[in-house]
Amino acid sequence: MSDVFDELHRRGLIAQTTDEEALRAHLAAGPVTYYCGFDPTAPSLHVGHLVQFMLLRALQRAGHQPIVLVGGATGLIGDPRPSAERQLNDRATVAGWVESIRRQVAPFLDLPAEREGLKAPVYVDNLTWTEPLSAIDLLRDLGKHFRVGRMLAKEAVSARLNSEAGISYTEFSYQILQANDFRELYRRHGCTLQSGGSDQWGNLTAGIDLVRRTEGATVHALSTQLVTKADGTKFGKSEGGSVWLDPALTSPYTFFQFWLNADDADARTWLRLFSERPAEEVEALVAESVERPAARAAQRALAEELTALVHGAEELRRAEAAGRALFGREDLAALDPGTLDAALREAGSVTLDGETPTVAQMLQRTGLASSLSDARRTVKEGGAYLNNERVTDADAVPGEDAWLPGDWLVLRRGKRAVAGVQRGPSTAG
Repeated sequence: MSDVFDELHRRGLIAQTTDEEALRAHLAAGPVTYYCGFDPTAPSLHVGHLVQFMLLRALQRAGHQPIVLVGGATGLIGDPRPSAERQLNDRATVAGWVESIRRQVAPFLDLPAEREGLKAPVYVDNLTWTEPLSAIDLLRDLGKHFRVGRMLAKEAVSARLNSEAGISYTEFSYQILQANDFRELYRRHGCTLQSGGSDQWGNLTAGIDLVRRTEGATVHALSTQLVTKADGTKFGKSEGGSVWLDPALTSPYTFFQFWLNADDADARTWLRLFSERPAEEVEALVAESVERPAARAAQRALAEELTALVHGAEELRRAEAAGRALFGREDLAALDPGTLDAALREAGSVTLDGETPTVAQMLQRTGLASSLSDARRTVKEGGAYLNNERVTDADAVPGEDAWLPGDWLVLRRGKRAVAGVQRGPSTAG
């Protein structure tokens, strides 16, 4: 079981541990019960949470017992951010998000357990033990174990104290609640390891200290690296905002394209973090990415593996088919309407109002051509396509039979520039 620690290091998943040698020995003596918590601050988790799932899955494969905590209590409070106070959501909203996030976790941990005979995850909601606490209990039984000086030293708290926004006692108390989660899980399930992002390190160590003070026990924590992009922009963001795991918020096609369009340097780093391929295969893909970057081997491997993991093999097939169809390598009419719609909205699209314009006018409106003269020149040179058929007449108006399911047309300039045109309710043929 000790091999898992070497795997985590190789993949770059470990940022900090409380005592590496002691934790190695603890895992080797296993099985160990470990947990990670997710606060329901939105209806879905996003790709930034995948780092935690990679860690949870690696430990599960090594024979350890996962606990997934979805914070129905801490989600009502909010972990302090460095910039400003979180907006408090009502109880019904948070309860709904708890359930939706619980369902999202199943493909990551439930299915491998069923398929490979691994330890099935235990799911908990910290509202179970937090809600019954009275104010007196919170202050006498928990609060007395926390030193304000250490709580003030937490990076997010310190940043807020030195800002105009300040910090409320509500968010300041978050650390106490998360630390108590570790104590409760130790008491109820014998949990001895907590993981979280490196920005959670103060909360993780507060839990260790609380267990030591109240239970006289030694427990452990490890944090994962915060994933960044090579250009300094935030990981997990696309032009449309966050890349969510919920297909209703981010389509499987858009999810697939996020990884496929990754920068070369990012793809090499992310492949080591997120891929569960054998180490030799990962390094071969990284080497190929360096030697032949145009082939985008690392990006495609990431896109395929993670789309299948998050959305399943069938959605991966549809996402790949959509990409091939948009660029003329597969029949557009064979795509299901939902996938076509998602693909064209991701590629960029316009909605028509009024009479259907000419091909040249649509090339200009979609931005595929800078002007009508540029559009006409593109058609004349054979570089314009409508539904993957080369256009020969710039003044042609698409007929009724040209419209694809969902009232879409697919315009393409050359091999790579694609845009969608959707017919509005008042558009006539």
